[in-house]
Amino acid sequence: MTLLLSNDDGVLAPGLRVLADALVEAGYDIRVAAPDRDLSGASNSLTLDRPLHPVTHENGFVGVNGTPTDSVHLALNEIFAEQCERVISGINSGANLGDDVLYSGTVAAAMEGRFLGKSPVAVSLCGKTHFATAAKVLVELLPKIETLALPRNTIININVPDLPYEQITGTEITRLGRRHKADTPVKTTNPRGKECYWIAAAGDVADAGVGTDFHAIQQGRVSLTPVQVDMTQHSMLMPMAEHFTD
Repeated sequence: MTLLLSNDDGVLAPGLRVLADALVEAGYDIRVAAPDRDLSGASNSLTLDRPLHPVTHENGFVGVNGTPTDSVHLALNEIFAEQCERVISGINSGANLGDDVLYSGTVAAAMEGRFLGKSPVAVSLCGKTHFATAAKVLVELLPKIETLALPRNTIININVPDLPYEQITGTEITRLGRRHKADTPVKTTNPRGKECYWIAAAGDVADAGVGTDFHAIQQGRVSLTPVQVDMTQHSMLMPMAEHFTD
């Protein structure tokens, strides 16, 4: 099987390199296309105000001067057209839990691979150290993912505790938890004396109940969450139709 790898941490990120090495060692054929810099938080954005210029590095990885979604879109439709069967995004340096999936470039890169017919996978390490653990977990999970029948437009969001592999306590199928509202932007002044702002850290955990991705990670377990592209609140279709009908 040929896999397209991408991420939002950038084409030179350690998580991407560790993931690529592990998949090649496991016998997979890989292609790699990712942003040429860290674009965490880019979500599903596309670059529409300038052209994209892919650059192939010595190791064969392709860096794109665009977003994670740009990278996968360009790879699947041009650079590696008709070569890849599944998209895997990661290994992200940091968790993508709960509301994080709305902002995550890692999840977005996976989501852009939803048209291939095989459910894409996003992989995040809930920390910055044990990338090898996340890579080993994914390699072990892929055969089971291959035989899993999921509805179209579904991605698998995997989060791995930042622990040595031997300390992982299991795997759990989870729902997305929820965070509190993020802190207010941090106001500061640049060297020229002009006011500017930094986006603050993500909000604290609001829902980490049993069954959530947050809870699984707290217990040292790998979290697997099926995430759908369809954001329709289906339960409200009929009530709204009745409410707005004259």
